[in-house]
Amino acid sequence: MATFVRVPPKRLPREVLLALLEEYTSRDGTDYGIRELTQNEKVAALNRQLDRGDVYLLYDADSEEWDLLAKEQAEMLLNS
Repeated sequence: MATFVRVPPKRLPREVLLALLEEYTSRDGTDYGIRELTQNEKVAALNRQLDRGDVYLLYDADSEEWDLLAKEQAEMLLNS
């Protein structure tokens, strides 16, 4: 069973958070709608969502992988 940990973005060095967000926005399937956004726009949008608490950064200690998830989905994983 996976062991998820919520990582507060403010605890990460700015360069590390930026690298994570850039990697996330370059993944297949990260479509942002009708209008194509630049990577900088995508990163800025994710950063705002993290700041508002709409998106959580989760780390899976078992697989040593991380992901960004909507608050509701992340809370379900954290509370299971």
